[in-house]
Amino acid sequence: MFISSIYLTNSVMKDPNHYADMYNSYEKNPKKIRVLDSTLREGEQHPGVSFTNKQRIQIAWMLDYFGVDQIEISPIVSKDHKEATKTIIKQGLTADIVSHGRALKEDIDTSLDCDAKWCAAYLGISDIHLKDKLRISREEALRRAVETVEYAKSHGLKIRFTVEDGSRAEPEFLLTVCKAIEEAGVDRISLPDTVGILRPIGMYNFVKKVREVVDVPLDAHVHNDIGFAVANAFSACDAGVDQIHTTIDGIGERTGIPALAEVAVALTYLYKSPNDFRLDMLLDLSKLIEDYTGIKPYDSKPIVGTSAYKHKAGTHLAAILKNPAAYEPIPPRAVGNRRRIVFGELAGKTGAAYLMSLLGLEKDDEGAKAVAAGLKNLRMGDLIEIPLEDRLEKKIIEDK
Repeated sequence: MFISSIYLTNSVMKDPNHYADMYNSYEKNPKKIRVLDSTLREGEQHPGVSFTNKQRIQIAWMLDYFGVDQIEISPIVSKDHKEATKTIIKQGLTADIVSHGRALKEDIDTSLDCDAKWCAAYLGISDIHLKDKLRISREEALRRAVETVEYAKSHGLKIRFTVEDGSRAEPEFLLTVCKAIEEAGVDRISLPDTVGILRPIGMYNFVKKVREVVDVPLDAHVHNDIGFAVANAFSACDAGVDQIHTTIDGIGERTGIPALAEVAVALTYLYKSPNDFRLDMLLDLSKLIEDYTGIKPYDSKPIVGTSAYKHKAGTHLAAILKNPAAYEPIPPRAVGNRRRIVFGELAGKTGAAYLMSLLGLEKDDEGAKAVAAGLKNLRMGDLIEIPLEDRLEKKIIEDK
């Protein structure tokens, strides 16, 4: 018993997330959850964002190299968007290029003009959308949905249909539309929480209700109006969705949709989804969008924020300087970020000792206590921030 306990302890020390993984209860053969990135469509709906065609092509190339399954763009917006769609399709990327438009034959024709193989059509089906936006009846909406799918299929296109505002639609009508478009030959159905009004359990119930009546693959397109987008996306996966919509840094209409970085990392580390993402590109993708839009991610944004791997409190510094995994569930290098140490009034004795060693000072217990007290007494907050490059990370190991 004692020997087995030692063995277990050693195995856990090799993987600090061991017990957390037990709670996450992975399947023996985890299913693949796909990613559709909509930076070129949803992302351009973010206020102030408008990419040039050169930028759109560059973003598409980088997303494809990163490893997303589908890239969405809307050629119906303008001549420039249509030209960008045509050019990106001609690149021969591995990811599917999804040409997005309304549930209208003319928009399907635009996709055909771009030589698209995949198209997407959306139609609001909630009562408020039918009455106040589209001004059509449920019967007309059902007819338009079916005719759009049939038209796309008759022209050799694969089509995803989005039941816009589906989370606020009358449930029986929602199911009627989904069953009808499945019979018409739709290839995927996107289930959106268009105004981000669902709790995670609500998203689960929403998806489960549809999953019980159709067999067609399902997407989740969830908005972040109340901050539940990522949680709702994965709740949708638990209920039967196999593709999540993202944008780089989560930019999009109003408060946006799930960020690619958070979704990709969660799929890899928490869901064990067999994707082939180049996670070390995540920070570069974020910086690319910042360069193109001027929108800087907030400091504490998960994965790509400048504070995502920044350590400040004395007890945290003490642990990090012994074993970074104490406060880092995922190594910063794995996602293209880097660790930073902040020295100031919260540094503590261990942090002070490390700072002394970096400055070439002889470190001893009393000296470290004195430096820590001096930093605290200055009452000047954060004084020094040091990014830990290879040389300094190696010093942590050698100083243990």
